[in-house]
This record gives sequence, structure tokens and C-alpha cells, in this order.
Amino acid sequence: MKLQQIVQKLNAELQIAAFGPDPAFSRFIPAVYDQVNFEWKAAFEEEFSKLFNGLMIKGAPETNRVFLAVFPTDYVLEQFIAQSSAGDLLFMHHPLLMECGDPQGKWGEGFVPIKEVYIKQMKEKQLSCYTCHIPLDYHPSLGTSMAIANQLNAKVVDGILPSSVNNQDLILICRIENLNSTDLIERLKRIFDLPYVDFEGQTLEDISKIAIVAGCGDKVQWMQEAEKKGVQAYISGEIHCHIDNEYGRERYNQIKEYASETSMSLIGVSHSSSEYLVKKTLVKDWFKENLGVEAVLIPQEKWWL
Repeated sequence: MKLQQIVQKLNAELQIAAFGPDPAFSRFIPAVYDQVNFEWKAAFEEEFSKLFNGLMIKGAPETNRVFLAVFPTDYVLEQFIAQSSAGDLLFMHHPLLMECGDPQGKWGEGFVPIKEVYIKQMKEKQLSCYTCHIPLDYHPSLGTSMAIANQLNAKVVDGILPSSVNNQDLILICRIENLNSTDLIERLKRIFDLPYVDFEGQTLEDISKIAIVAGCGDKVQWMQEAEKKGVQAYISGEIHCHIDNEYGRERYNQIKEYASETSMSLIGVSHSSSEYLVKKTLVKDWFKENLGVEAVLIPQEKWWL
């Protein structure tokens, strides 16, 4: 299939232009790449360098397969380069690796650039790369948080932080079948293929109302808003920031203080796994049904990074 057709279909489905410059990566891509003196504007597509979503690297005009991942870790990029053929497309959620840290291990570095060697190898092999951040988070049916709600058989009843573009909420408030904190954690570990979750707050016997926000949900204000709406369990990729710098430690301490007084269970399932789920359960099928293109999953080597 023509790469141009795939890109046009993705751009329309995800409303790339309507969302405008990505609020996070319009700041972090220049900051991270300028720091290592990499000419990112020359390496990436012109439109991507304005919106920080969409086609990032353009390869051969004919695409046979699409590969799906979340973060551009070394492992993910090596797998893509090794398994792909000229023209194949890598569709990720992030254009930068985000080392958020391990709650039971090493803390992370924060945003890390794609190594120049991998960008060079993708270009030499005529491979393409497409990323989509905020527009995917807010998508009404392919949203990162919506994928989690689907797997929990949760019914969306309310929300927080609506988008001005499509009026969809970033944080979903849902009703679920009644269960306790321990059972909810075990269910989440199975869904996300995790050895453990990050947990704070209260261990509860009766949970029927939850908040879901994929990615970084480690914001006290968001948690407070959810608690005001009667939420008993707050589920996110990150409930704690484990980035090893002053910013990360400040955020960590803020959540620690809030967790000591909240009535909710706070459960983190890792940033990357929380956003990979949509690729695994919804986006893969979307490519097959809408474009007739085979989609290949590249799970991360380790979810807590």
C-alpha cells in the first residue's frame, strides 16, 4: 500500500492538524536534541517539526507492514530495523524514550533522544516512522485510556480535562463490577503483563468507581478532582514520578504527601505498558480493518524503565 495513503488516513483519523503542536513534545524534542547537537529539523519531516505528531521519518513509497510500539527504546528500534523491509512503517506513541523509573529498581533519566545511529539505519533502509501523542490519548474509540476501560469492562460515566478539539476527556471516570484493591491489582497485572504495580493510598474492600488515565497521571490536582467525583481507585501509567532529578523528587514527594491523606487506592501500571495496550488491542485491528495492512507488535523489553 502507498505510504502516502496510510499517512493521510492516520492524519484524518487522529485529527493531527486540528490538535496543533503537541504541548509536550514541541518542548521536549528541541530541548533533548539541541542538547546533543543533533540537527533534528533536517532529520525529521518538515510537517512533523511543526506539529511534533505525524510522519516523522519518510521511507520508501510502498508499505507492506506496520510495526506498533510505544517508546523508541534501543531494543524496539533494533527489532524494527531487523524485522522490516524497505517501506515498512513504525507507529509509536512517543518520538522520544521516556525513562520514568522503576518503583522497585533504578530511577530513570526522563526524556532520552533516539540515538543517531538508529535514525541513520532507518533512513538507509528506507523505513518510515510515524508518532502520535496527544491526539491518540484523546481519540474517542482508539484512546489510550479507553483501551484500559475496555479491558476492565468499565463503563465511562464522567471525565476530567476535556479537549477543546473533540470534547473527549483525558481522564475517564468509570463504573466497574465491584471488587477489592487486591483483586483489581491482580487483574491489572494480568492485563498489562506486569510483575508488580506501583501502589499508594488505601487498600479498599469495595471498589465500583475508578478513574483511568494512561501515561503520566502523577498530578495531585488530577487525583483530587477524581476523588471529588467519588472515585475509589485511580489507575494510571505513573502514580509516582521516578525521574532522578530535582523535578522528579519534588513530584514524588508531592504524591507521597497526598497519598497519606487520600481515601483512594492509587495504582500505577507503568507509563509504557499503559500506552502499549491500545496498540495491542485496538490499533492493530484498526490497520487490518481500515487499510488491510498487517500490523506487527513490538512489546518493550521491560515495562518499568
